Amino acid sequence: MSQNQAPSLPPKIYPLGDSAIVLEFGKTISREILQQINSCISRLKASPLPAVTEYVPAYTTLTIYYDPLAADSKGERNPYEEIKNSIYMVLNEPAPPEDNHNRQITIPVCYGGTFGQDLEQVAKYNRLSPVEVITIHTANEYLVYMVGFAPGFPYLGGMDKRIATPRKSKPGLSIPPGSTGIAGEQTGIYPLRTPGGWQLIGRTPLKLFNPQLQKPALLQAGDKVRFTAITEEEFEELKNRPDGIAF
Repeated sequence: MSQNQAPSLPPKIYPLGDSAIVLEFGKTISREILQQINSCISRLKASPLPAVTEYVPAYTTLTIYYDPLAADSKGERNPYEEIKNSIYMVLNEPAPPEDNHNRQITIPVCYGGTFGQDLEQVAKYNRLSPVEVITIHTANEYLVYMVGFAPGFPYLGGMDKRIATPRKSKPGLSIPPGSTGIAGEQTGIYPLRTPGGWQLIGRTPLKLFNPQLQKPALLQAGDKVRFTAITEEEFEELKNRPDGIAF
């Protein structure tokens, strides 16, 4: 299915508080549902609703935040119904031209050692060597299903089950930015220094979140990601680049 094709089934719509509306496209995580969510966002952005303030995509849902006062243009004091009807009208309009915004991004990672102190644990849990874990982790292409938890944190699908590892029983209190980890069958990257319980296998020098940019997050839903292994020397070289892409 093309990203901007109409969803095969209309989404289930329900309110979230008094200033948000949720569009639910299904119950399972899949590339097809992600395409439907992206298609919906493209349609809504092509015909923007004045009351809408933010779109928040997740694995199977799209939450749309709006200003209730702006949405109640008819003075009927039922902004939810008005915004819901407006969304239905937009979704029934012809799809906008294909924009092919999906990007392919390579993330350099220095694996193991002080950058990935849990690499040995992941290898042991899966009865592999650390080198095999790195080889498997860098072999696949990943899809960014959603960004959340912390600003710019990408949840990546497509990881090989051979390196799947449960979260830590005791989360760390201060995970360095750029830390690349595994939790269950997912992999992700910590954009900021935050607490977290993912198994840390490496670290990237790239900056995944920069509040000074117009688009602060490096990754967005729909992006395709590949990891490439680098040495500590290459990490330091990238880290010290003057163009601001690294920490």
